Amino acid sequence: MALRWGILGAANFAAQQMGPAIHAARDNALVALATSTADKAARFKAFAPGIEVFADYDALLASDAVDAVYIPLPNHLHVDWTLRALDAGKHVLCEKPIALSAPEIERIIEKRDQTGLMAAEAFMIVHHPQWHRVRELLAQGAVGELRHVDVTFSFNNPDPANIRNRAETGGGSIPDIGVYAYGAVRFATGAEPEGMTARVRRENGVDTWAQANCLFSGGGHRFTYSGITSTRLANRQDIVFQGDEGTITLNAPFNAGVFDLAQVHLRRGMTVTSDRYPNVNQYVLQVEAFARAVRTGEDYDCPLEFSRGTQAMIDSVLAAAVELE
Repeated sequence: MALRWGILGAANFAAQQMGPAIHAARDNALVALATSTADKAARFKAFAPGIEVFADYDALLASDAVDAVYIPLPNHLHVDWTLRALDAGKHVLCEKPIALSAPEIERIIEKRDQTGLMAAEAFMIVHHPQWHRVRELLAQGAVGELRHVDVTFSFNNPDPANIRNRAETGGGSIPDIGVYAYGAVRFATGAEPEGMTARVRRENGVDTWAQANCLFSGGGHRFTYSGITSTRLANRQDIVFQGDEGTITLNAPFNAGVFDLAQVHLRRGMTVTSDRYPNVNQYVLQVEAFARAVRTGEDYDCPLEFSRGTQAMIDSVLAAAVELE
């Protein structure tokens, strides 16, 4: 029987990416949406005509026809509605960042364990095969000794009304895309940060540019790290794992298939070997992995404990940040 999903809110991202992904995923079904806006509901009915529309979130959570919910609400609402959904007996996949501090994730972990339900952050990149390939290459020593990692993730979003630019909704480049710039490296290497320094530029109480620098150690690695995130620069996604014998670069490390074709390039001297991943939808893979974890208890690549570690790094960047004029 398919895992029956409901979505809390009709966010653009839910309509464009996650709603269609749930609808397309094997052994999953999108059956419900909570929104009071008919025009927004119409976008979902265009690809899932049989979807039931509820006027408010609580009504959807009370429905016996829904097994799991996807939460694409503004960042500051994630913890509250995740806890409410778990209390209502629903499994939860919540958009990143699932919380705005690591202790808040502890609350969700406690509720998950208390209810016996599945709860996870929608950190989709760990479900893409390119990231499993990177982790495999690093574990094999394909670049020799890993010495340094550079990450840049940016896009230009100057709209002051956008939730990503509002402090009261948990905006800023660090919460919004730092989760990728930091979490991807943790996933690929198994290492954790230490000795954090950071610089930021802010507008209206949110960071619009941030640079984090630290050491990473663990997983058999010890390397330096430099990561830049920004919501005021042109679209860019770069990551380079640099060892003493080679490098690994990715064409589209985060928005695979949207920003660019997902490719992993291993360079050793003058020789480059590449793995290409056309026609891979990481959102569909995420939904299918979530459903398997619900049904069989299969290990999930982004458990809450992993998300707590990434949020702890986000917290340390914010704590260390020196503001630039």
